[in-house]
Amino acid sequence: MTLPTHPLSRLRRHHRPLAVAALALAALGPLQGCVLLLGAGAVGGGLVLADRRTSGTQLDDQSIELKSGARVRDAIGDRGHVNVTSYDRVVLVTGEVPTPEDKAAVERSISGIQNVGSIDNELEVGFTSSLSSRSSDTVITGKVKSALVDAKDLQATAIKVVTERGNVYLMGSVTEREAARSAEVARNVGGVVKVIRVFEILTEEQLGNLTNH
Repeated sequence: MTLPTHPLSRLRRHHRPLAVAALALAALGPLQGCVLLLGAGAVGGGLVLADRRTSGTQLDDQSIELKSGARVRDAIGDRGHVNVTSYDRVVLVTGEVPTPEDKAAVERSISGIQNVGSIDNELEVGFTSSLSSRSSDTVITGKVKSALVDAKDLQATAIKVVTERGNVYLMGSVTEREAARSAEVARNVGGVVKVIRVFEILTEEQLGNLTNH
């Protein structure tokens, strides 16, 4: 069965700042309340070499993810389960919180972080997901990543995959062709409920300029 792409897929025109400052990453204390799972960029322990972002942008993304932990904890305490992923300063917020007020509070807390460009708040208002559901999401993420690697017409390292309750979010700086193709690949992975595209869109010329530098 063919699964539809989420109708609210967001495709943005690519933009890059004129200057990027290197940021020092502040260490966070242990989270005593809200469970916050950071994006792969933060927990990977280093910059990805085959990445279309500048090293400065990668540092910004790691810093945003790290700082979000304390901000979210201060905003909603131990209410809910929140994941924050930043790519090219576009911040994706997923997970569950109990009330619409908590959802808004999380977004406000992150919006005040330096270098945040925009926020896609995909928090679900409702019950917190189970550990088994999160384990299933981890498996789906791995399968989607493998499928993107197997697709020889895609640069898998340019696409970040986040899964929440079977919903797969695709992030990265890609062309229109790559956006459509990666969504098609993800839709055909077992267990995927729907695919939501959170891409920065490059023209073919912009992609060429990136790969030639």
